[in-house]
Amino acid sequence: MKKLLLTVCILSSGMLTGCASIVSGHQQSVSITTDPVKGANCILENNKGTWYVSSTPGSVVINRSYENLNVECKKKGYPKAHKIVSSSTKAILAGNLIFGGPVGGAVDVATGAAYDYPQEIRVPIEAA
Repeated sequence: MKKLLLTVCILSSGMLTGCASIVSGHQQSVSITTDPVKGANCILENNKGTWYVSSTPGSVVINRSYENLNVECKKKGYPKAHKIVSSSTKAILAGNLIFGGPVGGAVDVATGAAYDYPQEIRVPIEAA
């Protein structure tokens, strides 16, 4: 009886996690470039947090989200540059909804694991 109860508990807990959460997590690394200018400071922001790149080119680990990622870069002597980066829904979410059910899909959506931003973000800074 104890083995059956343990098996049911393990299987049930597996259904409470999202597939995308397990496969790729709720964070991702993004690289920022500000060509042709180098050495700019950038702030990246979405509804899951704020992150900083102290000098471009550079990279930072951010939290995934359905919301847009706002990127603002600046360097002394140059005008600020701003870019809004949209997230995209990963294909794994559809598989999770089919095979894992709505609970797993809801976990992926809530944690942001169902979404991705481009790995490379270019925010050009032009001379004034």
